[in-house]
Amino acid sequence: MPACLDKTCRLEKLDVCELAGRKKRRKRKRCRHCGVNWKSELTSFAFWKAVRCEFLATLFYVLIGCGASLIWSRETPTSQLQMSIAFGLSATGMLQCVGHVSGAHMNPAITVSMLVTRNITILRSFVYALSQCIGAIAGAGILYGITPSRVRSIQPIGVTRVQEEVSLGQAFGVEFLATFLLVLTVFSRTQKPMSIGLGVSLSHLFAYNYTGAGMNPARSLGPALINNSWTDHWVYWVGPLLGGIIGAFTYEYTHDANDNDIKRTLKKKRLDDIERTANIQSCTSASTEIAFTPTPTSEDLKL
Repeated sequence: MPACLDKTCRLEKLDVCELAGRKKRRKRKRCRHCGVNWKSELTSFAFWKAVRCEFLATLFYVLIGCGASLIWSRETPTSQLQMSIAFGLSATGMLQCVGHVSGAHMNPAITVSMLVTRNITILRSFVYALSQCIGAIAGAGILYGITPSRVRSIQPIGVTRVQEEVSLGQAFGVEFLATFLLVLTVFSRTQKPMSIGLGVSLSHLFAYNYTGAGMNPARSLGPALINNSWTDHWVYWVGPLLGGIIGAFTYEYTHDANDNDIKRTLKKKRLDDIERTANIQSCTSASTEIAFTPTPTSEDLKL
């Protein structure tokens, strides 16, 4: 079974076995609402199917997006609009294809933002991020192999670089803001792939002239590893990860806010905080949407 997506879910230590007529304590990390522990998640077919989808989605995202940004001639550089549209359309296509299976995060920054808002488990977030990085490396490697050496000699394929006029602090700010906008779009339009694709394109249009528009640690890691280019690479991890976390918290604490709901916390969320989950039928459904959580009953929220 897949991970429980209930935001109110907490992992507990339960007394579960009985030995020689008396209860013996055994520590098993288990979801309080759906009863799924980490071991059963690791051995479930749906979990690994979602991991494979994350790998494939990130692979094609990097392959198509970076491929569209190649410079084939020094006289005719790639259009910024062309590159932005390519990344946006590739994100839209992958969301349409595998969004109902894994959520099609394709971005460790989005995965971490889902983790800190308790939409996915720690285990799922770690495996997702790992598969995304491997998929990005594979996509960049395939692109490197099918690209003529003449084109590769013009510019490292898909590598994100900070412009000379831009300081590292400014580059960090650009990556932070661009990813903040992207994650905010993902959280607010989880069932509309085209809206998320437009958010990707908009962020690329904004950040490309500054930093090459990373906004995705995996997308930056793949080309950097294949081309062995690590200049200012930390910017493309720290900026997007922090921007994604702050963007997720911003959405959670501003969405449908009212006078009676100002003091919400992650520990005690009210029923109306998690009503945006119409497409998830239960915690044990066979698929995981990108940012959805099942709506609990009033009994589930009792302490």
